Amino acid sequence: MLRDCDLNEITDGKRYLLNDMVKADCNDCKGCSVCCHDMGASIVLDPLDCYRLSNALNRPFEAMLDSQLELNIVDGLILPNLKMKETPDKACVFLNDSNRCSIHPHRPGICRIFPLGRLYEENSFSYILQVNECPNDKKSKIKVSKWIDTPDLKKNQQFIADWHYFLKELHERLLAQGDEECIKKTTMQLLQFFYIEPYVSTQDFYTQFYTRLNHFKALSF
Repeated sequence: MLRDCDLNEITDGKRYLLNDMVKADCNDCKGCSVCCHDMGASIVLDPLDCYRLSNALNRPFEAMLDSQLELNIVDGLILPNLKMKETPDKACVFLNDSNRCSIHPHRPGICRIFPLGRLYEENSFSYILQVNECPNDKKSKIKVSKWIDTPDLKKNQQFIADWHYFLKELHERLLAQGDEECIKKTTMQLLQFFYIEPYVSTQDFYTQFYTRLNHFKALSF
């Protein structure tokens, strides 16, 4: 999701890499769940997020759309995001009665890195500490890689960069074409290729993803 903002206003002014220490550890949140409420459509899911959720819940992507996920337009493309409950507190649908995340081991990447964010530059990215998002003022320092808590971290970082820049290029190409029918067709193909078509849970996700990515590019670029 592209954001137009002043980094000096929303961060501590630093860029962090995987081996850096950052003051982001909320110490198990201790009952706080502010970041799990009223997030609108901002928790946008990439294919890995949906792969994890689908395996954990034993539900295909389309089945999750009925109550747990929804589709919205993000930077000109139709992408899924976590759904918020239609209640006054607008809590995430995966927040349980004890205000704890019921899918914590399988939580999306955006939730996994919070209160960090990603800053994309020069076909790569670094992490930034968002200083206005989390109300906990007693965070501890932790290594970025430990905080992210993601297996196959090298593959994961490459996937995140490749997915971001692929979507960015696709959006720019569609804008340049200006053909509404083409835009609609391509965005539906995007959903089909990377989300709706099931991944094989017993096979490496990244291998399957790059096969689909190369196929999509061959058809669309």
